[in-house]
Amino acid sequence: MAKADQLKRLIASYGRPDEFRAIATKIIEDEHRKGHIPLAAALRRTLDAHVRAGVDTLTTPRSSSPGGLVNAENLTDPALELVDILEPKRGLAEIVLSQEARAAFDRLLEEQRRADELRRHGLTVRSKLLLCGPPGCGKTLSAEVIARELDLPLLTAKTDMLISSLLGQTASNLRRLFDYATRRPCVLFLDEFDALARSRTDSGEHNELRRVVNSLLGMIDRFKSRGVLIAATNLETTLDDAIWRRFDDVVHFSTPCAEEIGRHLSILFKNFPVNFQLATVVPKLAGFSYADIERVSQDAIKTSILKKRKSVTETDFAAAIKSQTGRSAPRRRDRNSRT
Repeated sequence: MAKADQLKRLIASYGRPDEFRAIATKIIEDEHRKGHIPLAAALRRTLDAHVRAGVDTLTTPRSSSPGGLVNAENLTDPALELVDILEPKRGLAEIVLSQEARAAFDRLLEEQRRADELRRHGLTVRSKLLLCGPPGCGKTLSAEVIARELDLPLLTAKTDMLISSLLGQTASNLRRLFDYATRRPCVLFLDEFDALARSRTDSGEHNELRRVVNSLLGMIDRFKSRGVLIAATNLETTLDDAIWRRFDDVVHFSTPCAEEIGRHLSILFKNFPVNFQLATVVPKLAGFSYADIERVSQDAIKTSILKKRKSVTETDFAAAIKSQTGRSAPRRRDRNSRT
């Protein structure tokens, strides 16, 4: 956050638009430099919306951009068009992980937090993680959790914007993205990674995608950021063989077991009571993903609130399960109809 002297100067400059904007701009630039990208962007929007009309154009310094922020170009980068920026909210206490996943996350977090100590000994720091598993089992949430624990912004790549039909444009987009993540500490999250790293031996793929994979391998090798690169895929068998050894750790996710379902329910209902034992509904959630269980729980809570009850009933929960089953894949619907 802004230093005390900056805040004092900002308040003291009230009524003098040029001075106010200059101090505010310096604060925004400092926050952006620290990696607080969403905060810097929000401050910039607020300044543009509420201070622009007060600028005295006759006394505005030449260094100011006309009608905008001083040095506003320092706060923008073309690579940001390729990502969604998220201020992470959820940490390790709000995710259920297998022992394998928790151990991998703990190793990465400890090495990141003690990175300078490791580098002084000439050692590399874990910074690249590949997450594999079916949809809804925690891969995206894991990226948010790691960003939250490291106090870094989460940049999720827009896969549809990265991939272009123009020759060489996809590799160029990736280069812009990796360059930005190298300059600004962040967690760069590449979801649907198989769309970028598909096996080069696949006879159905064209030469351009093979060139993209070649470029991507080099970019991952050269990634030496103070942040973290996380890739996630539902289709791990389609990844190029050379991809796997580029990551420091590979974590496999699956649908939760009974014990993990119980832990997940405890997290989801920590702030809203139920009038039944959560353990009784665990068997009914077998085969559901974490995302499915979260949707069921939220639906049950909303029903209870709308009916002005102070707690979720087992009937509310059963109705939510039935509704989720109707949205599920045919295989699960068939299985549930037989039980």
